[in-house]
Amino acid sequence: MKILFLVSAHNSLSQRAYVELTDRGHNVLVQLSTSSEKMLEAAERFNPSLIIAPFLKEYIPDQLWMRYKCIIVHPGVKGDRGPSSLDWAILNGKKLWGVTLLEASPEMDAGDIWATHNFPVRNASKSALYRKEGCDAAIKGLLDTIEKFESGTFKPTPLDYSHSDTIGILHTPMKQLDRAINWHEPTSQIARKIRCADSQPGVLDTINGQSYYLYGVHEESKLKGAPGDIIAKRDGAICRATGDGAVWISHLKKKPLQGELSCKLPAEMVLQDQLDQVPSIALSPFDSHSGSTYREIFYHEKNEVGYLQFNFYNGAMSTEQCYRLRDAYQTALSKNTKVLVLLGGQDFWSNGIHLNVIEASPHPGHESWRNINAIDDLVRDIILTDSKIVISALQGNAAAGGVIMALASDYVFARDGIILNPHYKKMGLYGSEYWTYLLPSRVGTTLTSTLTESCLPLSTRKAKAIGLIDVIYDSSALIPGVKAFVEHLVASKKYEQLLKDKQIQRKLDEQIKPLEDYRNEELSHMWDNFFSISSTYHTARKQFVYKLSCVTAKSCSGKQ
Repeated sequence: MKILFLVSAHNSLSQRAYVELTDRGHNVLVQLSTSSEKMLEAAERFNPSLIIAPFLKEYIPDQLWMRYKCIIVHPGVKGDRGPSSLDWAILNGKKLWGVTLLEASPEMDAGDIWATHNFPVRNASKSALYRKEGCDAAIKGLLDTIEKFESGTFKPTPLDYSHSDTIGILHTPMKQLDRAINWHEPTSQIARKIRCADSQPGVLDTINGQSYYLYGVHEESKLKGAPGDIIAKRDGAICRATGDGAVWISHLKKKPLQGELSCKLPAEMVLQDQLDQVPSIALSPFDSHSGSTYREIFYHEKNEVGYLQFNFYNGAMSTEQCYRLRDAYQTALSKNTKVLVLLGGQDFWSNGIHLNVIEASPHPGHESWRNINAIDDLVRDIILTDSKIVISALQGNAAAGGVIMALASDYVFARDGIILNPHYKKMGLYGSEYWTYLLPSRVGTTLTSTLTESCLPLSTRKAKAIGLIDVIYDSSALIPGVKAFVEHLVASKKYEQLLKDKQIQRKLDEQIKPLEDYRNEELSHMWDNFFSISSTYHTARKQFVYKLSCVTAKSCSGKQ
């Protein structure tokens, strides 16, 4: 079918929906809802069989839903209506939530229901639930809806609050007053308030008389202090005491004044010298720690396998984070293991360099250069590892240099349903991380050109079909599957031969073209991206960081 997507932004859900439908042969056009006129023009031009709104903050024009079948993907259980749906569910401690697909109608979220799927609410941020459980439920409902629509016989169910399974209510928008923190409250309540606002809009709070939005909360089970006090700092985050313990807050955004721009940054970077008297409590990735705390990098071993986990907020990797992960990687290599598994976070594997930190730098070009060299150093170490088999296990989405970093391993495993964006062009970048070596070795030169020039998101199924990744696991099966694979591998008689084959291949590749040549060629382009007056990178980065605009074209099919 010809299907028109109307979106406020081409986000994780709309990208997931796009790849799921295009993989099945549907012709999908993605139209940004910049105005009613643009939406109407897109429909007139494309003449779709069906219009779907996977992520839409604006109203669909009456002319559209009266002429076309328009389906809205609403992040709430059956009967749930209005804004801040998932926010309220988390704040109110709901154990079960869902996604409902319904027809556009004159009254908000009151149209006939085509599908609804529920999911358990884990202890996670709104954005984490949205990207994983919410996306999975939405895709189930979307595929159900399309099958029903194509049948031509299905009749949707009118909203009826007298039915026992209609458990939702009409919500009002959640305001900062609803999220406001009293630091004498228990840790669990404060964490819920921050999680229900993450990644947008954040919880507005006051630190030393200045207003900031809070993000990235982690419970702390050992540290205590006077409620509201900042009692510790670690790896960019701050720890604030609560009524019965403490929480770590990884990111802050200063509330902007009139005409001022502000973005999320590591909390220590925002507060800077205000933290001079706050103790820094280091926690090595290799230190054991019982209970809850904040750590971006963690290592453990089992059965001759090392597991190096890293979980960076929104998948962005600053220069300092790259340094710390590289240090941990080098230490992990010194351990007496046969296999090293790299595990990213559940939300994101990696999205490459940290554009927000770069934007906030006094010299963004120079910080970009530091950042790209830092991540290149890490990727080079992975490529040159000849003493172990290295596996990348992707639990969450990956983009740009983050995708390429995964390819530096010997095997790439991924959770079904994540989205890969192996391109740089939308940010005005040529790209580095040895992509000119790693990507063609996986998919060939022709597909490499297609992937980097078309800037389209990839499903795991498509990525596996073209050789970009090796194995896909269902959502709950990735970690057990990886563990089973690596434990079989270390016990296999083929292990030593695999290691020898890896060493031989690296020597052959080096003879054909030295690894350093790939890097130097890539960085010569990146130097121009960072420092040339004709570069579009700095403008694209500013627009991305401050959400000033998405794209100026009438439609888009991918988002960096």
